[in-house]
Amino acid sequence: MKYICTRLKKESAGFRLLLRSIPSVTVSVFILSVVCANLMANKELVSFRFLALDCGFVFSWIMFLCMDVICKRWGAKASIQISALALVINLCVCGIFALLALAPGKWGQSYVYAEPSAAYEVNKSLNATFAGTWYVVLGSALAFMVSSCVNAVLNAGAGKFLAARGKHDGFAAFAFRSYISTAVAQLADNLIFAVTVSKIFFGWTWTQVVACSCAGVVAELLAEVIFSGLGYRVLCIWEKDSVGKDYLDYMNIERSENESSYNRNRRRNRQGMRAAFLTERA
Repeated sequence: MKYICTRLKKESAGFRLLLRSIPSVTVSVFILSVVCANLMANKELVSFRFLALDCGFVFSWIMFLCMDVICKRWGAKASIQISALALVINLCVCGIFALLALAPGKWGQSYVYAEPSAAYEVNKSLNATFAGTWYVVLGSALAFMVSSCVNAVLNAGAGKFLAARGKHDGFAAFAFRSYISTAVAQLADNLIFAVTVSKIFFGWTWTQVVACSCAGVVAELLAEVIFSGLGYRVLCIWEKDSVGKDYLDYMNIERSENESSYNRNRRRNRQGMRAAFLTERA
């Protein structure tokens, strides 16, 4: 229990330091893109038999670009923690929207229509749009969190792969790790949502699930390719100005302490095994 409490205090201290280290504009844009993507997913952008994109696509590439630059600068753990924070805030916003949809007042758009029946339908539709549906909210939350973890792990892994070959600097390295992680994570996001929501509740076929998920990956990856130069430019400014250096120093110290503790435990275990062996021989 003491170890758990100590660990929780360390994690809490590290997370607070992380929030102070990442520029507030970046965190705000990331969280806002998550909330907007969830809300605008209620409106179709294009819809064909094997291609379906909702308006949330306009914001989804922003989410992954933010995750990529955060992961590149502060690591996979930081990216996952900020994603979890964004998810919690998004769920809170969805809950607030659902409660406000129950309010008896009317939406301003309903006053445009003179007929009471038309005004009622407009008001009802807007309430349903902002309130959302429980399976859509939970399905999108699951897809987002899994894809965030996949993106962070793959991005960091690709970075280590390049670092081992001395090619971890420059735009080409940033693009390599970002495009690979984003493509796989976007595919995971689309497939999870399509399987848990679209297939079960909307009656999609497996062909539609796979085809629409892959088509969405192509469109979303194309958007990140177009704007990845902007993300890399921001990252270069952070590195030049040593933005978030306190968190990096903190993580290096913690990593060194963990390695020292691990080595001490290994030596202690070896000594214990040796003593037991000698006792047996005696």
